[in-house]
Amino acid sequence: MSHPLFDRHKEKLDGAVAAVASREHWSAYPEMPSGKIYGENARDEGAAAFEGRMGKAFELDQPGTVGTVGGERSPYGRALDVTYPQVDLDVLLPAATRAMESWAKASIEDRVGVCMEILQRLNAHSFELAGAVMHTTGQGFMMAFQAGGPHAQDRGLEALAYAFIEMTRCPAEATWKKRVGKEETVTLKKTFRVVPRGVSVLVGCSTFPTWNSYPGLFASLATGNAVVVKPHPGAVLPLAITVEIARGVLSEEGFDPNLVTLVADSADAPITESLVTRPEVRIVDYTGGSAFGDWIEAHAKQAVVFTEKAGVNSTIIDGVGDLRASSGNIAFSLCLYSGQMCTTPQNIFIPKGGIETGNGHKSFDEVAQAIVGGVNWLLGDAGRATEVLGAIQNERTLERIEQATTVGEVLRKSESIVNERFPDARVRSPLIVKLGAGDEKTYMSEWFGPISFIIETQDTNQSIELAARAGREVGGITCGVYATDDVVIARAVDALSSAGVATSCNLTGSIWVNQSAAFSDFHVSGGNPAGNATLCDGAFVATRFRTVQSRVMVG
Repeated sequence: MSHPLFDRHKEKLDGAVAAVASREHWSAYPEMPSGKIYGENARDEGAAAFEGRMGKAFELDQPGTVGTVGGERSPYGRALDVTYPQVDLDVLLPAATRAMESWAKASIEDRVGVCMEILQRLNAHSFELAGAVMHTTGQGFMMAFQAGGPHAQDRGLEALAYAFIEMTRCPAEATWKKRVGKEETVTLKKTFRVVPRGVSVLVGCSTFPTWNSYPGLFASLATGNAVVVKPHPGAVLPLAITVEIARGVLSEEGFDPNLVTLVADSADAPITESLVTRPEVRIVDYTGGSAFGDWIEAHAKQAVVFTEKAGVNSTIIDGVGDLRASSGNIAFSLCLYSGQMCTTPQNIFIPKGGIETGNGHKSFDEVAQAIVGGVNWLLGDAGRATEVLGAIQNERTLERIEQATTVGEVLRKSESIVNERFPDARVRSPLIVKLGAGDEKTYMSEWFGPISFIIETQDTNQSIELAARAGREVGGITCGVYATDDVVIARAVDALSSAGVATSCNLTGSIWVNQSAAFSDFHVSGGNPAGNATLCDGAFVATRFRTVQSRVMVG
């Protein structure tokens, strides 16, 4: 008999399972912050709930609490003044391990049903989560609501669907018969049990704390593992709310809430290195910079490690039908969340001889200025500019912008923009710098933030070669390709696919290379240094558990 929560949410789970098979558009959680969908008072109630967190201790009844820690400051200019439990790992990790005992023995349907309910509760808190994401990451409200709420929840459900598929691929029981002699038949009743790997640690990032974390959280939890959530010290609140909700559902359903715990730390006293290398930890999910991701891969030898790190994303321009539409699309990609996305284009390759367009030949300079002009137009309205740009999450990004002004010819300066609602917000427009193909020491490394290079190449063949090599050697997640010749598109897609880089061709209008759709797009290929895992596929969940059999002779 299946769990009531499984039955309650089965239609939604079935939709997710069907969507990952078809790869067609499907979403479980509405992305528009509409009162007609979430309730007439949902926005105000969510804002009040967020404000109610400010200046207070975030209470979690966790074992091993030895003090408090906290220090988040909004990129929009306010201190959150929220404190979180500081824990003793020697107490917390054994408690998490014990919590797995009954959870691992629960049926697949029990675990999946509970996880579905957690996602449903998170969806109901989407406006509160939007405030938490906005004021820890610097995202604009709409992005914070969508990426921090429904889109993140979709990604969690996607991982849950894959977990359900993988756990049910093998039947729970089978009767095995074999004739072993003229008069003898052996009959065995075989039972196949999903056995979790062990405690899972989720290392969150500062820019997309829920979107990047929910896949690992739900993949591990559904497959029977306890999850220790270790947020970035600058973006704790969204994941603390997540942990609070998960613990509440687990308690209501009679499971040990220590299946999901929070380990908060500070930038001055980081705990991640000691946490991910603990012997109790058997799974690590990490999103963040490449250097520390490489360290975890090298040192957390006792665990299976899934990483999404960083890379250099490219755009190749060979020819366009409508230069204004294409350059406008690229411009929006550069501006969205001030380039603080792991999918934002950094290197834009254009042949020195220019390109062919629907309005005739355009020189290199004309194409470059079309992109600059697209950015200028988009940011011409201050209200639109501040919503699209958001705010700079980390002050070190400001230093990086200044450094980038010295590496080449500045085509567009990065400027401060005043956000009328939040006058102290760190808002910067994109910096665009011209480089030559020979300036590899500059553009063959990541410059995180609103920094892009327009690079003059010998021809499109060189553009493709450089973009593919950046993917192979440095890491790359996305590449935009603009070409009117199908042969050029095929050549680019082949080279970039071989380098493990996802390509998007001839995008215009309201779809951008930065975007990754749950249930359809594979985010990060795992095929180059940008990360070793994909969100999501079967491999992302299958090694989080093992199938162990028992046999009993019958008759």
